[in-house]
Amino acid sequence: MSDSAPRRVRVRAPELVGKGGWLNTGEKQYTLADLRGRIVVLDFWTFCCINCLHVLDELRELEHKHPDTVVVIGVHSPKFAHEAEHGAVVDAVERYGVEHPVLDDPELATWKQYAVRAWPTLVVVDPEGYVVAQHAGEGHVHAIERLVAELEAEHGAKGTLRRGDGPYVAPEPEATVLRFPGKALLLPSGNFLVSDTTRHQLVELAADGETVVRRIGQGDHRGMTDSTSVRSRFNEPQGLALLPDGSVVVADTVNHTLRRYDPEAGRTTTLAGTGYQWMRGDDTSGPAREVNLSSPWDVAWWQGKVWIAMAGIHQLWTYDPDDGTVAVAAGTTNEGLVDGPAAESWFAQPSGLAATPERLWIADSETSALRWMDLDGTVHTAVGTGLFDFGHRDGPAEQALLQHPLGVTALPDGSVAVSDTYNHALRRYDPATGEVTTLATDLREPSDAVLVGDDLVVVESARHRLTRLRLPEEAVRVESVAHRTQRAATEVAPGGLRLDVVFQAPAGQKLDTRHGPSTRLLVSATPPELLAEGEGAGTDLSRTLHLDPAVTEGVLHVSAMAASCDDDPAIEYPACHVHQQDWGVPVRLVEGGADRLPLVLAGMDDQAL
Repeated sequence: MSDSAPRRVRVRAPELVGKGGWLNTGEKQYTLADLRGRIVVLDFWTFCCINCLHVLDELRELEHKHPDTVVVIGVHSPKFAHEAEHGAVVDAVERYGVEHPVLDDPELATWKQYAVRAWPTLVVVDPEGYVVAQHAGEGHVHAIERLVAELEAEHGAKGTLRRGDGPYVAPEPEATVLRFPGKALLLPSGNFLVSDTTRHQLVELAADGETVVRRIGQGDHRGMTDSTSVRSRFNEPQGLALLPDGSVVVADTVNHTLRRYDPEAGRTTTLAGTGYQWMRGDDTSGPAREVNLSSPWDVAWWQGKVWIAMAGIHQLWTYDPDDGTVAVAAGTTNEGLVDGPAAESWFAQPSGLAATPERLWIADSETSALRWMDLDGTVHTAVGTGLFDFGHRDGPAEQALLQHPLGVTALPDGSVAVSDTYNHALRRYDPATGEVTTLATDLREPSDAVLVGDDLVVVESARHRLTRLRLPEEAVRVESVAHRTQRAATEVAPGGLRLDVVFQAPAGQKLDTRHGPSTRLLVSATPPELLAEGEGAGTDLSRTLHLDPAVTEGVLHVSAMAASCDDDPAIEYPACHVHQQDWGVPVRLVEGGADRLPLVLAGMDDQAL
């Protein structure tokens, strides 16, 4: 887009509609007219998406700085079948500390009206009800904050800015021992250590799984403080792993760090991470306290190192306690399901780990897959086919389906139990037979399980408790259910298709070309045969693809990145930002279909709507 293009184009914002209604408003239903006079930021998100969770954290600072002019509205737009359940959205809003109104849009009605194609997408609406900007992906809030300052000045002068309290109404808190716990660990004492995620604490429970022995961390408020058990602070902790010295490593997810909790000393320290989120171009190895991490979700002790499920960038990392370093162990940061050598493999939000002497098991949540790594560093898939197929189906592993699993537990007979989170079930995969069965149903978002003798103690995250189950001799029979992510396919013409990723550097910035090209585009397809030409990586954000007419439908996978820096010669050390997003675009090949596919990474509304 040319630098001479108009700053903002007058396009009226479509109405906000959603069958699920409004949350965090005291049951009041809102229209855009009710928000006239305020700067509205629409956040199209879904709660399975790690990038969406990153944006929630980015928006908190914007909301804090502009409480009387900016109204953030979350538009929940589901990917998985479970995410279309209203109760699950209610849970997610509390689980992730969303402190703004949320419109539950299970049928993607508002998503379609705004021509959104990716999670997350941010749309800015000015005080007069016009769309003025659209950004796909994370890392754009700094640009939106500049735009907010411009809009405040412009509409303050015009008299069209209305200051005041926003529409957010906090829900009444519920008194439970745990609140959306994430992971659990059996301590040598026989007690359980649980990451009480939403309360930002660790909780030690007695062997009954109910009685509180102690709480680690101040809780209720986010933070990152190394101190005593009472004074420590965490930020949505998740994974836990017991180290050989008896201490526990904690995946402090939203702090982007690994913490160490010493039960004997009663103290918490930081092992790895700086507290800042890893961004493309950052170091991928080095002294652990000097390297940024990104949403570590689970940890496991394997082969003398701590293995980290780095959900935020779709990789596995390791922490070596002997020399205090971290390093990438597997994954390219591309999101998807690709097996093979560790350095060439692709993951999609790995969220659960379990170690045996020969294998590291991985719950790869966004591909609804169970993966594993062998001692040679090769990645394999046991169950799962990709980003858009999921369900509840038992049988041979190549036909079985899971739905966004978050945990995996090694069993004594060599099989594994999978916490099949969005199916509310505990599943079992047996490598000896290649069969998947169901161990238990009617759980509520199980996110982890701990083996205790002949029992499995399951973390029922959305029931806020640990549930003890006896390992059954026979599996439960479940009727097969299969799903594919339901988004309207884009009708495109067979043959040549022009792919344009639209990016305009935010106001006051320019593309960062100091070290070569500042943009990157990666394209692939499911099935691979869909793309006759155009697959692979390049630096141009536009590319002509050739689609095979023999393949009538599929999904185009597009990953784009652009780097921009402050455009002011007076600034000695300009701030630079990386903008990146992955799209999975369902397409259907039809005669007379579109011959151009525009995807907005960052730009104005005239390209997006």
